[in-house]
Amino acid sequence: MRWVSKGSTVAVGLSGVVASLALGSPAAADPSPLPVGVISNYGESETARSAAMGGALRALGSGTPSIFLNPAAMAETPAYHLEGLTDYTFETRRWMLGAAVVDSVTSRLAGSFSIQGTPIAMDPDGINRSQLDLRLGIAYPITDKFILGVSGRYFKVTQSGLAGPSYGFGPSVASGGLYDPTSGTPPTSREPLVNTFTFDVGLVAKPSDALYIGLVGQNLTYANNGFLPLLVGGGFGYGAEGFSIEADGLADLSSWSLPGALKPTARVMGGAEYLISGVVPVRAGYRYDQGAKLSTVSVGSGYVGTSFAVEAAVKRTVSSPGATTLFLTVAYYLESSGLTHPTPTAEVAQ
Repeated sequence: MRWVSKGSTVAVGLSGVVASLALGSPAAADPSPLPVGVISNYGESETARSAAMGGALRALGSGTPSIFLNPAAMAETPAYHLEGLTDYTFETRRWMLGAAVVDSVTSRLAGSFSIQGTPIAMDPDGINRSQLDLRLGIAYPITDKFILGVSGRYFKVTQSGLAGPSYGFGPSVASGGLYDPTSGTPPTSREPLVNTFTFDVGLVAKPSDALYIGLVGQNLTYANNGFLPLLVGGGFGYGAEGFSIEADGLADLSSWSLPGALKPTARVMGGAEYLISGVVPVRAGYRYDQGAKLSTVSVGSGYVGTSFAVEAAVKRTVSSPGATTLFLTVAYYLESSGLTHPTPTAEVAQ
């Protein structure tokens, strides 16, 4: 199972590549007609690997995907990875840029850190939203068959605009974010819509050498809004001999609810990957979002060597209007340098 983690994991700036994409994309003259939750991807982050597999990695997502999907999975495979990750959505001009590190080699207690943000505001002619996402996680193998993980998250969202007319309220101070009185006279910038901490808790069970079961609760402080939706779910994954496949399901309890009135909606995801000649991953995935009533298909590939990896993915909503997002991840495997000294207890999920 070690190969599963190699496409996962603080990082390098890929600003030049994505900047060229941003500058080369057509300027939008109107707000995006997509739902606000879809424009912001529900405030979530993705790697090239997780995006290519439709987001279905809550059981097999060792390495960097574990930070965003299930913190328990970071202790599945010994790894010390430094990774830079970025993605760009053309129709909404949502550009995410960040870095992550995962260490499950130097101690039995695995740890991770990530930072991601928007260098430019997404949907500038609509919601005009920016965000900052910081995460710190740990995972501990209780036994060879069970891993428990916890991650804390700081999330900040600022917004100066409004959603398209089909989604959200008309012009008002509250719907666009409260003005910051310290920003001048008259005030010119907004107070953050979200500026808070939350946390995730996950569990991975391993009934056999190839079968993994993941359970996770995300944003468990229950912010009761669509910026930090309360998610409960998990996944079943199988991985052996260069091949893996997984199916995940989530209940979203906040994104499509009125405050104080739960209206759970489902997100169902599936994906598969195969490693050609031990170095070229081929991935494909599918996701259905019941709340937005959107289907999304995705594919990805790249190069996964013994000391570094470069991976890419693309996903597209099967709808009109739709959205196309490109993902790029560059990783360096610090354990391959010989600078780390793995402990015997670290090899839990071989």
